Amino acid sequence: MITVFGSINMDLVATAQRLPKPGETVTGQTFATAAGGKGANQALAARRAGANVRMAGAAGDDTFAGSALELLSDAGVDLTTVKTSPGATGTAVILVGEGGENMIAVIPAANGTITPDDASNALDGMTSGDILMLQFEIPVEAIEAALAGAKQKGVTSIINTAPLTQDAARISALADIIIANETEFELLIGKQGISGEERQQAMQDMHARTGQTIIITLGADGVIAMRDGQLHKAAGLKIEPVDTVGAGDTFCGYLAASLDKGLDFATALTRAAAAGSLACTKHGAQPSIPLASEVDQQV
Repeated sequence: MITVFGSINMDLVATAQRLPKPGETVTGQTFATAAGGKGANQALAARRAGANVRMAGAAGDDTFAGSALELLSDAGVDLTTVKTSPGATGTAVILVGEGGENMIAVIPAANGTITPDDASNALDGMTSGDILMLQFEIPVEAIEAALAGAKQKGVTSIINTAPLTQDAARISALADIIIANETEFELLIGKQGISGEERQQAMQDMHARTGQTIIITLGADGVIAMRDGQLHKAAGLKIEPVDTVGAGDTFCGYLAASLDKGLDFATALTRAAAAGSLACTKHGAQPSIPLASEVDQQV
């Protein structure tokens, strides 16, 4: 079983021909709302990938709450550990420009009410062999408590370092598997502007030092990883991206589901990379997450 402990949002998405510069106003093209939040996105991706998934987190008592949880409920994600907090549901304001590039402002709202006690509730009933997935859109104290509890229970922990915070390096050291994009990885190791060869060497050094599985997503260039002393690479699909929102979360959810299914790591990595690519071919975070049947046709 997979438990995702993380954020639940409503995404307010506008498109424009190009992203504005600071202080500039541009005319938009379209507007839509869609369920999102990195935690909820990853939970839905893992469920669509075929896993049994439980979502742990918080939604508000406002009009956005039902919509934010609708796709998760429809997909059969267990929502019994999602609490209702007075006030607003988390919100993300997203502007998408030409080629799928985006700018995002996240308002935590109910996500900011999550506590270490909620971490205990998320871990309740989990046993050795289960998977706990986390991100950094909920309070760091809750993340740290969840990772510590997972270690005590022998639960495999996966942390996605987005959005990167000042606590990410310290907290990520507690996880079994780290997933970062290339920019996040550079900030994680404190070295920016490194070459591909330098990145790979830094990843190998980090793996040798910690024993953790290290995964770095590279956008159109696929993904590289170190696990059990072996270097792995997987290519993305050749696509024309329309919206990259949610692609990383789709990758994370599919990777967790594939590992939970018992697939070997190389196959899980390839499957997750294909799913992340397909997510870029549709608009929105959760609406763009592909079904397992779509992904498995590509791998």
